[in-house]
Amino acid sequence: MKRFLRWLLIIVVILAILLFSLAPGIVDRKMNRVVHSSANVKGPLWYDSIPFIADLHCDALLWDRDLLKKADHGHVDIPRMQEANAAFQVFSVVSKTPRGINYDSNSDKTDQIALLSFAQLQPPADWFSIKARALHQCARLHRFAEKSNGNFRVIGTQKELSAFIQARSGNHQLCAGMLGLEGAHCLENDLNNLDTFYKAGVRYIGLTHFFDNEWGGSAHGLQKAGITEKGKALLKKMEALHIIVDIAHASPKLVDDIFANTTGPLILSHGGVKGTCDNIRNLSDAQIAEIGRRNGLVGIGMWETAVCGEDAAATAKAIKYVADKIGVDKVAMGSDFDGATTCSYDINGFKEVVNELVKLGYSRADIEKIMGGNTRDFLLRNLPAQ
Repeated sequence: MKRFLRWLLIIVVILAILLFSLAPGIVDRKMNRVVHSSANVKGPLWYDSIPFIADLHCDALLWDRDLLKKADHGHVDIPRMQEANAAFQVFSVVSKTPRGINYDSNSDKTDQIALLSFAQLQPPADWFSIKARALHQCARLHRFAEKSNGNFRVIGTQKELSAFIQARSGNHQLCAGMLGLEGAHCLENDLNNLDTFYKAGVRYIGLTHFFDNEWGGSAHGLQKAGITEKGKALLKKMEALHIIVDIAHASPKLVDDIFANTTGPLILSHGGVKGTCDNIRNLSDAQIAEIGRRNGLVGIGMWETAVCGEDAAATAKAIKYVADKIGVDKVAMGSDFDGATTCSYDINGFKEVVNELVKLGYSRADIEKIMGGNTRDFLLRNLPAQ
C-alpha cells in the first residue's frame, strides 16, 4: 500500500507540473491563432512614417505572457507593436467567460477564467474573485511599463497622452497602452468599486460581455434585456469620471438604453456592422448614425464573425461602410487581438489593412486617421484632463 501511495503521489506531482507548466500555453496557442502569416507582409513605403497607429481592443493581459518579449504565437506584444509601428494599444481586461461560450445564449453560472487563473498559478484571490483577477491584470500592465526602460507607458489622461505623442515624434520605438474593462461584472455589484478601477487606470468599460449581469443585458445572454436601474447609476458615475462607454457585446436593447441614458463619449471598441456582416453582435445603420452624431468611434475587428471574412480586405470593406455612413474621422481599428479569437493577422497585419485601404482609393491622410489618428484625437478630447 505504501508503494502504491508513493507512486500515486509521484503521478499526481507529474500531472500538476504538466498542468501548470504546459496547459496555459497550450490553451493560449490554440485560442489565439492567425489565418495568414504577416512575416512577408509589406505596407506602402510611407507606412513606417505614419505618426500614430492605434488599436482599440486586445485581451493579451489574460494570457501568461511577458509582453516585453516577442512571442511566437498570439497577436500582440510590445516588440511586435514596435515592428508594426503601432504607437498605442488598448488592453482590455477579461474577468469571466462562461463554459461553452457562444454568440447566441450564455448564462453566468460558469467561470472559465477561474480555472485559467488557477492553472497560471495566479494568487488564490484570483480564483474566487472576478474583481481581484481584473485588478491583477491592470497591475500587470503597469508592471510591464515599469520594466520597459521607458519604451512603454500606460496612459490615463489627456496630459499623459499629449506627452507621449510629443516623445514619440522623435522615437517611433516608444509604445503606450490604456486599460479597458470587458464587462462591468468585475465591479461585483458595487458601484463604489468603479473608483478602484479608475485608480487602476481603466478608461473605458463595456457594461456586459458574454452574459447578462446586474448592469444590463448582453447580446449573447439569456434575456438580452436592456439597462437596469443600477446600470443607469453606473453610466452616470462613469460620465462624471470621464470613463468612456463601450457598447461592444451589449444587447440591441442595451445599446438603445445607453444612448438614452448618457451624453458621455461612446465607442464600439471591437466589432463590425450589419451592412457587411449581419449578426446580433454587429451595429445597425441606425446605431452607426447615432455614434456618428455623438462624435464617437466604431472600431472594426479582424476576425471572421465581425467582418464575414478572414482577410484584411473584409476588414477594409467594413471600415469603408462606416466611413461612407458617418465620415472617415469616426472609424478606427478594433482588432480583438488575443481575445481567444482566430484573427486574419497579428498586429503586423495592419500593413495589409493599409494596402487594402489604398486599393479602395483612400488617401494617405485618411488612412492615417483610420489607422490611429481618429483614436488619438478622440482620446485627447475625452480622457480626463490630468
